[in-house]
Amino acid sequence: MGNTLHKRATLGVITGALALTAFVAPAAQADEKVGNVKVSNFVINGGKPVVVGATGKKTVKLSFSVTDNSGAWRAAAQLYHGKSLETADSAAASGSTWIKCKKVSSTKSTCSANYTFKAGGNAVNKVAGTWKTWVIAQAKDTNFIQKDNAKSFKVQRATQLAGADVAPEPVAKGETVTVTSKLTRANWDAGTNAAYGNQSVTLQFKAAGASAYKNVKTVKTSATGDLSTTVKASVDGTYRYVFAGSAGTAAATAVGDTLDVK
Repeated sequence: MGNTLHKRATLGVITGALALTAFVAPAAQADEKVGNVKVSNFVINGGKPVVVGATGKKTVKLSFSVTDNSGAWRAAAQLYHGKSLETADSAAASGSTWIKCKKVSSTKSTCSANYTFKAGGNAVNKVAGTWKTWVIAQAKDTNFIQKDNAKSFKVQRATQLAGADVAPEPVAKGETVTVTSKLTRANWDAGTNAAYGNQSVTLQFKAAGASAYKNVKTVKTSATGDLSTTVKASVDGTYRYVFAGSAGTAAATAVGDTLDVK
């Protein structure tokens, strides 16, 4: 029985790893568990979304715990995009089938590996958004656990907000000023930053001496990503734009511009 389970787990890891490397469907994958082995405490990129620019690459760390009364033996994990591992349309591999596991106690180990996302490679526009973590772990008594999605996380296209510009300045109290900026987003397919039009962006203001910004209004970007709105000057302070982002697009905050009211 033990040898059978050992072979099943090993086969699952190897076929899964090969599938993600070559983008070939593996043998049927589904959550499985034999015995009391557990995986937990999954952390990807320190708990933050993985943000990739228009060019270059981003390497992130995955770590998790494996526990079993007999002790952890080995583990493997892959990051992928799609409904399931079988239908994944992109993935990030660790570079080897089995990843590094460090013994914490007689029953627990911490496993970790690095994964790289490359713009124009495994990071293309259509896969921005929610990714998943496939994992398998074996205990020393050959018990094993396999999860098709042990942890979901975001892979996002980087965004840029040009520094806010307030004009004219200085200005008399009660006069109207215009606050401008521009929103662009990484286009992984083209390898460039492109205008991000028709997006809601928040204009914020922090009065001189205040500790926090307050929302002023919501402004939509033009087709070319430009932002422009008017406000009445009342007191000295700083204006900035803030973009909240989405599942597949990173948030961004513009450098503020300070207004001097005479």
